[in-house]
Amino acid sequence: MALSKSPYKGTRDFFPEQMRLRNYIFSKMAEVSELYAYEPYDGPMVEELDLYRAKSGEELINDQVYKFIDRGDREVAIRPEMTPTVARMVAQVHREVAKPLRWYSFPNLMRYEKPQKGRLREFWQYNADIFGAPEGLGEIEIIQVAVAIMQSFGANSSHFEILINDRRFVDSVFTEVLSCDDGQKTRLYRLVDKSTKIPMEKVLEEALVILQDAQKVTVFQKYLNTKSFTEVKEWLTHSQSTLPAFLGRLETLGLDEFVKFDPTIVRGLDYYTGVVFEIFDKHPENRRAVAGGGAFANLLAIFGEQPLPGVGFGMGEVTLTDFLKTHQLLPDLSKQNIDILIAHTDETSEAHVLALAQHLRSKQIKVEVFLGEAKPKKIFSYTDKKQPTFVVMMNAEEIASELQFKNLKTKEVHKLSLNNMDKIIEMIKGSR
Repeated sequence: MALSKSPYKGTRDFFPEQMRLRNYIFSKMAEVSELYAYEPYDGPMVEELDLYRAKSGEELINDQVYKFIDRGDREVAIRPEMTPTVARMVAQVHREVAKPLRWYSFPNLMRYEKPQKGRLREFWQYNADIFGAPEGLGEIEIIQVAVAIMQSFGANSSHFEILINDRRFVDSVFTEVLSCDDGQKTRLYRLVDKSTKIPMEKVLEEALVILQDAQKVTVFQKYLNTKSFTEVKEWLTHSQSTLPAFLGRLETLGLDEFVKFDPTIVRGLDYYTGVVFEIFDKHPENRRAVAGGGAFANLLAIFGEQPLPGVGFGMGEVTLTDFLKTHQLLPDLSKQNIDILIAHTDETSEAHVLALAQHLRSKQIKVEVFLGEAKPKKIFSYTDKKQPTFVVMMNAEEIASELQFKNLKTKEVHKLSLNNMDKIIEMIKGSR
């Protein structure tokens, strides 16, 4: 029986055209990251399952992790997220290095989920984290990085918004106002996290089961109806939240145009302890989260280390690509970027073709050589498919006098001798 040519369900083959898109997206993100002094890192594809048991939440462990017993009888998992790995790595070095640590990565991740629009089982995700920053400042910088990445693709506040909450604020409402015990608080968090996906009537029914008090359900509903930072201030007598100072800094930097309070943003993972946020697409046809993250204070404790504040976010390349396509923010990446195609039409010119190609490449010019002697008709048929910027066909007669460099975009023909190499290089680079 013949094997299937299709990839495993929920994964993709990346042909050159798809790789051009992925590389374009990653290069933009890396460029912005390094403008903010973030450094690249990576970790292993496989981790011990206990790493995720410690902090990642029951849903991830029970329903989404690819886990197995390895040949050494160890329980391991293909990484479903990057934050536990970066915490493990930071725990190794944070005592010896200057802080704050600013790191970014593009991990390949896998989760056993139902494949659908914007969600696959295998995906790549940009992660940025800052560890050891003064309180409130790491959160501001991470928001700056997130906004700068979106802007680097041409997006603005008409395309996306950042929905923000603070787990400390939510904790204070649940603990001090609603008098919840730990079990009730955990269940309420899960209810809030899914509250936008089910009818409000069902939300309140579940809240009554959890709280066992109709008056408390009314207070819980008031929390869910809190839609602005002005309304948040009404709750702050019950909270030690640093949200006002955080929002003041956002406003000073002009980032408040992107930011909106949302009580349903609590982030499902257990390790968040402070500000949490999600970047949402505003387009009605793609109204969904593009990225998400927040602050965590206790991740290093699972490695026996003292608390070290951290803030980070992840942005999946699948959801970002959907966002960019929806808003028509992608350049044309359908063709390979080749500066010049060099061909020869007689057998005596091969050595000259190879020598010219090698010299141009040494000057950072992207060159494709048409391998083998060919007629002009065949060469032009080939260039129609590959679409280099220039094409030159070499033969003995032209090599001895002048070559004709045709710019396929402008249709101009430039006649230049091989002795005028500086002019050839200037012409090709000037057309970029």
